Amino acid sequence: MAKLHFFIILSLLLFSTITPRSLGADPARQPPNTVPNECQKSTGDPCHNKTRSLKLKLIAIAAILVTSMLGVSLPILSQSVPTLQPDTKLFVLIKAFASGVILATGYMHVLPDSFNCLTSKCLPETPWKKFPFTTFIAMFSAVFTLMVDSYAMSWYKKCKTPNQGNKGQDPEKKTSGHCHGHGSSEVDNPQAQLRRYRVVAQVLELGIVVHSVVIGLSMGASDNVCTIRPLVAALCFHQFFEGMGLGGCILQANYEKKMKAIMVFFFSVTTPFGIALGIGLSNVYRENSPTALIVVGVLNAVSAGLLNYMALVDLLASDFMGEKLQDDMKLQTISYVAVILGAGGMSVMAIWA
Repeated sequence: MAKLHFFIILSLLLFSTITPRSLGADPARQPPNTVPNECQKSTGDPCHNKTRSLKLKLIAIAAILVTSMLGVSLPILSQSVPTLQPDTKLFVLIKAFASGVILATGYMHVLPDSFNCLTSKCLPETPWKKFPFTTFIAMFSAVFTLMVDSYAMSWYKKCKTPNQGNKGQDPEKKTSGHCHGHGSSEVDNPQAQLRRYRVVAQVLELGIVVHSVVIGLSMGASDNVCTIRPLVAALCFHQFFEGMGLGGCILQANYEKKMKAIMVFFFSVTTPFGIALGIGLSNVYRENSPTALIVVGVLNAVSAGLLNYMALVDLLASDFMGEKLQDDMKLQTISYVAVILGAGGMSVMAIWA
């Protein structure tokens, strides 16, 4: 499963390096009078300054890289801090807050971006104005995520359990009721619970990688200083707390050090990689070209469906329906407040990003 996860992420990054070359087709090859003036790349706007925007983008690469690494590493490094162990109340609250951030990312950032792309006036009336493609794609993305979730669990159960025997149960007993599925069998069986943690961690990272590359590409290709400046702060906030949510799942998945390092690395570098890629393609990439709008819109819709499913089903529902929160109404109430604060804070970021 680790090799499959590694291969999928590499494929996505390779896809992102190939696709943008077709996103900004050469204007000379475009049929005359088929694209409105407002769909062309702006050159007269005072907010568009290539030199100043490049400086901001380089700052963004460094800032987002650091905050991403901090966010995803903190839960993993918390193993040495007793008050931040996975079975503590503080960890539950931090993870609830981070789960709210992930939920708001899907609903308040990724999904609206997809709507903006796939309903743009730069796309032809038919079929893009005739059918709600964004919600259609997001819906089936959620169903597909469920399929990946269930098949991955079946694969783990079939291929891994016979090899683990009873030797792998001690470290698994250290984990608590987070990032797992429903039903008493999952709670009573440490091996099944650990499998669940690992599936959730890998599927969640897959969704984050997709939308992180898209976000980074859009920022890197833009020379709009007025947009980039607030976006840097918003993305740092987003990456830090989204990283904490992912880091909590990586911690509970009880991976070996090599696998933890791989997952931390890919989460940390995907957005900076997207920005760098966008900078390199800024001369040929037109964010309002039909192909760019369709590709980015579809990828965002896919990411939205995946993130919304993961946040609601694998993170929030599993935690709040789990034994720990069900047995402690006070902790459950405070956790809901943490979720609302996380989702609310990330929603406010939508004003600038």
